[in-house]
Amino acid sequence: MSEGKTDSEPDSGANATWGIELTPEHPPDRIADLAALAEDEGFDLALSSSHYFNRDPFVVLSRMAAATDEIRLGPGVVNPYESHPVKLAAQTATIDEVSDGRAVFGVGAGDRSALANLGVDRDRPLRRVLETFDVARDLWAGETVTHEGTFTARDASLNLDEREIPVYVGAQGPHMLRMSAKHADGVLINAAHPKDLEWAAGELEQGLAERPDDAGAFESLAFASVSVAGNEDDAREAARPPVAFIVGGAADPVLERHDIDRDAASAVSEALEQGDLGEAFGRVTPAMIDAFCIAGTTETVAERFEAAVEYVDGIVVGSPLGPDLEDAIERASDALARATAD
Repeated sequence: MSEGKTDSEPDSGANATWGIELTPEHPPDRIADLAALAEDEGFDLALSSSHYFNRDPFVVLSRMAAATDEIRLGPGVVNPYESHPVKLAAQTATIDEVSDGRAVFGVGAGDRSALANLGVDRDRPLRRVLETFDVARDLWAGETVTHEGTFTARDASLNLDEREIPVYVGAQGPHMLRMSAKHADGVLINAAHPKDLEWAAGELEQGLAERPDDAGAFESLAFASVSVAGNEDDAREAARPPVAFIVGGAADPVLERHDIDRDAASAVSEALEQGDLGEAFGRVTPAMIDAFCIAGTTETVAERFEAAVEYVDGIVVGSPLGPDLEDAIERASDALARATAD
């Protein structure tokens, strides 16, 4: 993985980080095999996504660690509402231990509609995320922590060796982007379109201007929904589920940036909150796919990747990958090689 930069200029080209999101909707051994394939295909980072309706990301990450040798591994991303932040710190430290120091901590505020299904109020998300990784860093450093804020921890410590684990914040809105640039090691920008990435780069620049000199390198990664296949129609059809979740959590300025009808987006969001996934996926429009997913053939995806790395230090190839996962990993690697070639 590249070290990234502490200024706002993207580290595009041959040094760009290649990441991939593996969604544990399949058995852990299958995901581990996909992680091994991704490592063979040249990816630097593999994230296991976290949704209550899928398999546990940390269990899956332990299998991924056993199946790989060098690729960095982490949750992508967990939220500090479903699990206590101290527990998340312990789980991530365990992955770092079993992978011989390859863990990253991907943390964000979580999907609003999914949390609503659990009756969870996503209260004060910016502060909650910042406090979560601040406390995690202290715990990884071997400190005993007492914290009173958006959550409570009293005399908490970890029975693990001290560890240094990079923190990547999942972000989309302006405040979370600026916070990540000021305080985290990296950001996972929930965006696939150059318009959104260019806007996000401007927000990150503001945060980097306030970043402490001793904070170290910072890396910006586009956490982009990608669907690649030999047939463009197949790729676009596979994009419907992740695009629905992106639309369901999209703020009005994002929808306006892409001329997405607010009523159409609300229909998707309402179906998700009611747990009617089929209805939500069916209401995804072609314009939504264009705005929120890099979908198409290898050639099309390579062109979109090339446009994206003008604004970021690398790309995480996010769900759904494509209708055939093994084929999609190979095609995404090919597309990234084309996009980042000197």
